[in-house]
Amino acid sequence: MIRSCFAAVLAGLLLSACSENLTVEQQIIATLRNMEVAAESGEHLQFMTFVADDFQGQLGSMDRLGFHRFMLFQLNQHRRLQAQFFPIQVKETGENQATANFNLLVTGGGGLLPDSVQVFEVDTAWFKDGDDWLLTRAEWETVALPDIPDIID
Repeated sequence: MIRSCFAAVLAGLLLSACSENLTVEQQIIATLRNMEVAAESGEHLQFMTFVADDFQGQLGSMDRLGFHRFMLFQLNQHRRLQAQFFPIQVKETGENQATANFNLLVTGGGGLLPDSVQVFEVDTAWFKDGDDWLLTRAEWETVALPDIPDIID
């Protein structure tokens, strides 16, 4: 946990120190990494600082409060939550606007090894508010994983 907090602080310092020199893609990827660290550390309030007040998710069926509840459910369901983005593709769509698409591997569980694994295909929209990029929209769907045969009888 100390390592995660250190990584978040370091990423934040690097982002704030270099934000003018970073591309939009680099800034949004840094924001996603900060969100990842916050989620993995169980810091739901810190995670939500990256979500816009007018956030809409899942084709408008989820607002910011609903997304916050969804995150809390996930954090409560899995004592140890881990996420991995791959690959992240960012595209500027206008002044202070961008989209980011990626796959997200999420593992969770109560112990050292994960009890569950899920892959999502995620489509997001972002708006730059001052120096910060905020998540304004997110759509995600489950990616079917291939069946893995049991090796233990």
